[in-house]
This record gives sequence, structure tokens and C-alpha cells, in this order.
Amino acid sequence: MKKILLLGLMCLSTFLSFAQNIIGKVTDVNGDPILGATIKVKGTQTFTTSDFDGKYTIKAKKTDYLIFSYTGYDSEVVKVGDKKVINVKLQSSLEEVVVQAYRNTTIKRSVVASSIVTSRQFESKPNSSIVQTLQGQVAGQSIQTTNGYTVNTSSGQPGAHSNINIRGVSSINGNTEPLIVLDGVPVNEDVFRTINPDSIKSTKVLKDASATAMYGNRGVNGVIVISTTGEKQLEDPQLVIREVQTLFEQYRNNESYKEIEENPFEQTTAKPLSTFSIDVDKASYANVRRMINNGEFVNPHAVKIEEMINYFNYEYAQPTGKHPFNVETDVIQTPWNKDTQLVKIGLKGKEIDQKDLPASNLTFLIDVSGSMGSTNKLPLLKRAFQLLVNQMRPQDKVAIVVYAGAAGMVLEPTTGSEKEKIYEALENLNAGGSTAGGAGIELAYKIAQENFIKNGNNRVILATDGDFNVGASSDQAMEDLVVQKRESGVFLSVLGFGMGNYKDSKLETLADKGNGNHAYIDTIQEARRIFVKEFSGSMYAIAKDVKIQVEFNPNNVSAYRLIGYENRMLATQDFVDDKKDAGELGMGHTVTALFEVVPKGVDSGYLKEMTQLKYTDTSYRNSLKDELFTVKLRYKKPDGNKSIPMEFVQKNKVSAINEDVQFAAAVALFGMKLRKSDYSNQATLDDVISLAQKGRGKDADGYRAEFIRLVKSYRDGVNNQNALSER
Repeated sequence: MKKILLLGLMCLSTFLSFAQNIIGKVTDVNGDPILGATIKVKGTQTFTTSDFDGKYTIKAKKTDYLIFSYTGYDSEVVKVGDKKVINVKLQSSLEEVVVQAYRNTTIKRSVVASSIVTSRQFESKPNSSIVQTLQGQVAGQSIQTTNGYTVNTSSGQPGAHSNINIRGVSSINGNTEPLIVLDGVPVNEDVFRTINPDSIKSTKVLKDASATAMYGNRGVNGVIVISTTGEKQLEDPQLVIREVQTLFEQYRNNESYKEIEENPFEQTTAKPLSTFSIDVDKASYANVRRMINNGEFVNPHAVKIEEMINYFNYEYAQPTGKHPFNVETDVIQTPWNKDTQLVKIGLKGKEIDQKDLPASNLTFLIDVSGSMGSTNKLPLLKRAFQLLVNQMRPQDKVAIVVYAGAAGMVLEPTTGSEKEKIYEALENLNAGGSTAGGAGIELAYKIAQENFIKNGNNRVILATDGDFNVGASSDQAMEDLVVQKRESGVFLSVLGFGMGNYKDSKLETLADKGNGNHAYIDTIQEARRIFVKEFSGSMYAIAKDVKIQVEFNPNNVSAYRLIGYENRMLATQDFVDDKKDAGELGMGHTVTALFEVVPKGVDSGYLKEMTQLKYTDTSYRNSLKDELFTVKLRYKKPDGNKSIPMEFVQKNKVSAINEDVQFAAAVALFGMKLRKSDYSNQATLDDVISLAQKGRGKDADGYRAEFIRLVKSYRDGVNNQNALSER
């Protein structure tokens, strides 16, 4: 009997010690999935992260405890036991709101996802100002003197200046001013203090992940969302809203962008050819979105219309022939000018199932200098790269190089079967020191070349704010370095993070000259888009040095203008010069270019008087009078050195209007409005919204809906500023 009992206990012990797959979902208290939550087996190095739907899988024993954690949320510990499915709701670790003024009260703490004050609570607080009304109503709120000491409540000085802060947050230069959103529009604290408490319906306070998930980088210091019963009912009708002048004003002064001079109309008889490189970069749209969401001034040179258009995917047909991409063209009447036509040229890269992708040799080159210490830089970067690591297969490998005052390797090439080792290396990164970007690039390329995979995906992925200040650091020095390194066959992807000292000009140069692409990551959702949804397109090139040359028929086109692509223009002779660098095209990528053309015979103010040329008689071309233009393309295979030509002809006829061309036109028009273009023909932001709504289509991922919301937010801010300037 003892032997049987002992045998049973041994079997039970063996069973309990056997690791099994545990699956589940991590959500917030509202049931919304949390992306990037960490699930760790307590007392071990075993952990994983949740995907975009909040789902996870991890191996654990019945006796194990799982720790669920995410920045801004209270951790949860759950014993595995007999459970095969463990779903967890994380509670936001919201800390107190502080109103600084000349009053005294106790400091409280809230551990709920958000604090909400209703209109009924406002009615019970008949104070003269919104600051006094909120006091004691929002959990954890206190009022302190601006010079560091507190005074008795009854002796508070009327009219004292107050600043709203959410305790527990920190940022560059010590500024912790939260975003204040009044009826959906970002406002500053001056406007906040003038709100009539009687008009308030509710006030909600968001912090950490709750704030940044909804409002991007501007939410890093928390968000106070105020809803009113109707009109904003400001106590001072003269003050409506002014541009937010906070730390972000200082940020803009230290961000750098290449100056962009808008493409003009070219007369076809003098210049029938337009030659340019494709551009699959999408950084500009995400960066502009960040500025608008933050209530900032949008730098016109940060607006690259081609990158805004190409941020969105379009329903172009898959290639079926020998070439790796398909070409489509459309011609419609220009939505903002009845006298011109809008030409759309679209490319669609071939899609390949992820399991059939070639093996990857990746080198993460991560900036860990002091400028990367803020929440929206290195901490966000770690979460973003975890998503990329999740996509790795056993045949893929990655090394991690970091640089600050000097460069070094913190992870030797490691396969995708050792994800926990890669996660641990990422988590151990900390920011500090100066920025030797050139040394980091040298080392990263060296490691990538030493581990080169023939016919594989060899790529350096640089993540930085671009603030290089040690060694080779000028735009030209970085360009020379990358041009030299691209001959190795190693591609370069450049990821921009943060704001304030963001060096867009430098990062764009690196991507353009390194046979790569450039993206800007402002939220974990944007990271998921790049590393999960568009993983193949972002990481795998199917063609490089892709050039486009459009020849317009003078019989049918008087003038044309390429919308955007100003920094991608090529000389006519560069089209056939295989030594001239151009953009890469990734798997499944779509690329769109728009031209505005003036048809022959139309009297347009864009046409300039020209000297009549003696030797350009086009009568002999009458046989081609039914053609509007010809599109010529050249590209190289990812490992090739000789370009391959393609050619397509567009007949002189107007296409049926489709949702893709309408939406692309809406994005282009919005970019033109942001840049204060000379060619928007008095179109309004309402015209942009209307056009985008017509072109929204299925919009399965909601990106087009987000664009419409963004334009509305920008329009409302502009209208409020205009109202203020008129008073």
C-alpha cells in the first residue's frame, strides 16, 4: 500500500511539474485589449507579451504564479492551478491630480482607471471658478502654492495663477503640464480657468497608457477631458482659445526639417518629362498627427505630401506577370479645381506568405543616449521592438548594438527561438550620455556583414531621435557613411521616436541613402502597424532603386505638377543611370503619386507665356493623339545591379471615380492646406473632410476614419484661433 501511495505521489509530483500552455487575454477595466502587457512566470525568466488583441500564450506549471503587468496599470498575480485559460483585467494606477494655487488641502490617491466628476457634483460646489470647483471632487487632487509652501484655505488669494498637473508624471525640463481637452478640442490652462462650472457636464482624468493610447505623445503627462452641456460658456467671452504655448513650443525650436519648395507647374512643350524616385516612407503623416494631437503648430516643412498619401493602403491589384509589382493609373477631374485633371499612378508590391519569407539577419541599432530617456522614446522603443521580436521565426536572428558616448554590442546574434533572451536584453537598456551615432552605424553594419545571409533579408534597424552629437554627425557626414555601407547589400530601416529634438532631416537622409525606409513611431499602435500588420512590407524588399518617369503628351496636356516628392526628384538622365540611388519597394507595399494636369485648350492661370519654339512642331505625332501620358519605370532586384524597365500608356480619357482616388486626393489636399500651398484654389478643410468621407470605403483598420477625425480636430483649432484673432 505504501508503495502504491508513493507511486501516486510521484506521479502527481511529475504531473504538477509539467509545463503546459496557458492562453488568455489581457484587457483594461472597460474590456479593451492591452497591447504589449507583460506576462511573467513568477520567480523565473519566462515571460511573453500580449498581442494587439490582448491575447497571449505562455508555458507554466500548475504550481506557478503568473504576474500580469503594464506601464500605468496595477500588476495582477494569478495562480495557474487547473486553469488552461486565464483572462485578466488590469486596473489603471492613476495617481492624484494637483492644482497649484494659494489654497491648502490634503493629498489623496486614486487607483481607478480614471476619475470622473459629474454635473451633479459640480452643482454641490458653488465656487467661483473651475479650479475651486474641481478641488476635492477629482480623487487625489490637492492645491498648493506656486512658490512651494501652503497656506490656509480661507486665506487663499483671489485671482492666484494655477497650474494643473497630474502627480506621478515627469518629462524633459521638469514640465508636467497635461493635455486639457474641452469638448474634443485641445485647450490651454488659460482657457481652462475661464470655464463656467455651471456648463460642465463631466470631467475625466486619464493617465499613462490610458492617456497615450487615446491622445498619443501629448498624453504622456496625463489628459483632463472636460465635457460641457453645450456651448463652452467661457466667463470671459473675449478669450476663446490660443495656440498652446508650453514645453512643446520649445520642442519645435530644436526639431529640424529640410526646407521643401513646392513643385510648380511645368509646361509640357518645354519639359515633357517628370522623373522621380518612389517613396515608401510614412514618417511625415505620423509626425504631423503627433503635432495636431498635441495642439502644436504644424511646421510646413514637416509636411511631406507623398508620405502622407502613402501612409494609407489602397486596393490595387496584385501583380500577375514577371515583374514584382503592378502599375495602375486613374484620371479624374481635380476635386479642388474644375479646370484641371488629377492623375493617379499606383504601384502594388507582390505579397508573399510570411512562412515563405527568406531568413532574416537583423541588427537592432538603438540610441540609448541621454536624449532618449523620456517616456515616448526608449520606453516606447522597447515595447515596439518586442512586437518585432514576436514576429521572428527560428531561422531568423537578431543582434543588438547600442550607442551613447560610444557604441557596443549588448546581444550577440540570437535566433528567434530564444525570444526570452532578446526580450531581456531589450528590458535592460537604459538611457544616458552623449550620442555617437556614426560609431554605432559602423559597428551595426560590421555585425550585419559578418552574419550576412545570402538571398536573405539583411537589415540594420536604427531607432533614435536623430540627435547625433559625437563623431560623424552632420547630415553630409552621415550620408557619406551610409552610401559607403549600402554597397554591402545590407538594407537600412530608420525609426524615429520622440519630440523636441527630433531630427527628421538627418533620419530621412539615412533612410534615403541606405536603401531603406523611414517611419515615425508616436504610439504603440503605430509600432504594431509597422512591425505586425505591415511586417513584410517594412522588413522585406522585393525591388530597390525604383524610379518613375512620366512623359506627358503635349497634344493633350499643356502643363502638369507633381504633388509632393520634392525631395525625391531626379534629373532626366538619372532615370537610366544605374549608379543613381532610388527608393525600395517592400512586399505588399502600395505607392501612390498624384499629378495635377492642365488639359490642352484650357485657359489656366498656371500657364505662363513662353517664347514660341521653332523646332518643336508636334504635328507628326498625331498618331499618338489619343494618349495622355506614358509611365516608364526602372527597378533592380534586391541583390541586383542592373535595372529592369517597364512601360505603361494612359489613354486620354477620364476614369470612373473610385474611393481610393478620392481618399488619396483628400490627403493630398490636406497636406496642401497644411503647407499653405499656392495651388489649393481656395479649397477649405471642410472640402477635405467631405472628400475623405466619400473615399473612406471599407476602412477595416480604421485608419481613414482616424484621418477624418484628425482633420476635424485641426479645423476646429484653426476656427477657434481665427475667432480669437478677430476679437
